[in-house]
Amino acid sequence: MKILLLEDDAILRESMTEFLETKNFTVDCYDTSDTAFDAIFSDEYDLLLLDVNVPGTWNGFSLRENLSLEEKHIPTIFVTSMSSADAMIQGYAHGCCDYIKKPFDLTELYLRVQHALKANCFQTNDNFLNLSSECKFNLSTYEFINNNETIPLSKTESKIFILFLKNRNKVVTFEMLYEQIWNNNIEATNARVQVNNLRRKLPKDVIKNVYGLGYRLDCQ
Repeated sequence: MKILLLEDDAILRESMTEFLETKNFTVDCYDTSDTAFDAIFSDEYDLLLLDVNVPGTWNGFSLRENLSLEEKHIPTIFVTSMSSADAMIQGYAHGCCDYIKKPFDLTELYLRVQHALKANCFQTNDNFLNLSSECKFNLSTYEFINNNETIPLSKTESKIFILFLKNRNKVVTFEMLYEQIWNNNIEATNARVQVNNLRRKLPKDVIKNVYGLGYRLDCQ
């Protein structure tokens, strides 16, 4: 899962980034609203973590408002030292799904990020997504549970599978895989080998080969 972090405090930005990366998230960091705004329109993000009082054309609230006007509906958590009820009301009015008050514990950050992603990307508050009657995927640990057997994934396999999950029951093209998993820095044969390694960990035909186009994850 890919997160954009807008935070002008360098020490806090580094701490949040390092922590989230240990949880297998990809994090892009920005310290001004202008650079963050440009990045949102040049890449694909699953979640925005926005400080409110930041340098640039917009603060966090108005940045989120402008994204809504541009029909960029990305789950957003505001991270701010503003603690008044009015500030919280303003944050939710501008389309956030959660609000974290500074200072905060990094474990709290992780739990709120997990909840936001599950509720908004996967439409569930549970830790598990059912892939078949025998197989499910743990959204917290990135593990398959197949016939009560736990099957761990590598970091790359997790990224590939999350891409399939976000596009479940739709075709994930080869081009989408090359760009979003490897930034177009991989040979086609190597990419297909890694996808097939993932497919072998799942029941047959959960991830189907769509001839000439890519793959499709079929799940409930």
